[in-house]
Amino acid sequence: MKKILFIIIITLSKVINAQTVSLEFMAQCRADPSVCVENVEYVKDFNNLLNKYVGTWKGTFDGKNYEFNFIKKENVERGSSGIRWDRLIGRVKITDQNGIVEYDNFNKPDSEANLGDNFYKDLTVYLTIFSGAKVRCIDYGYLNLRIKPETPNNMTISFVPDNDIVKQDCTNFQTTIPTSVKINLTKQ
Repeated sequence: MKKILFIIIITLSKVINAQTVSLEFMAQCRADPSVCVENVEYVKDFNNLLNKYVGTWKGTFDGKNYEFNFIKKENVERGSSGIRWDRLIGRVKITDQNGIVEYDNFNKPDSEANLGDNFYKDLTVYLTIFSGAKVRCIDYGYLNLRIKPETPNNMTISFVPDNDIVKQDCTNFQTTIPTSVKINLTKQ
């Protein structure tokens, strides 16, 4: 009986001490772990920072058409940590000049789409995890999404691969989304 009471007390203690924090707080925490707190249960978009990214965005670059669609999901579990986040779920379709589809994850379930990560410390760039068509050839990493306050219907994206370990023959390989460039998108 004492063991059961002890387990109940520990469980209640964890529930009572669980905290809901803001996306802004977690961006600061990522930049400076000394400001982090324990027992975070939920990272909430209290100030609706994600809302400006929601919708369909289109642009062209180097003869290709890019269409992104972002939706906001609230209280979504992120990984195995048990912490729930408000985050963006993004999808992309890339076509060439002739309309031939080169990449399309619009019909994938949320778990296989591009998952929002967090903001940089200054809150001007939101990171989204991206996996392209050839993940064994460094075709995964982060999409940096930036919307300037003075141009709320324009967004730039840039792709930064996560690492440089190649696990197969990637001769003449190019990432699904080009690296080291900014692609300009317009909200539709």
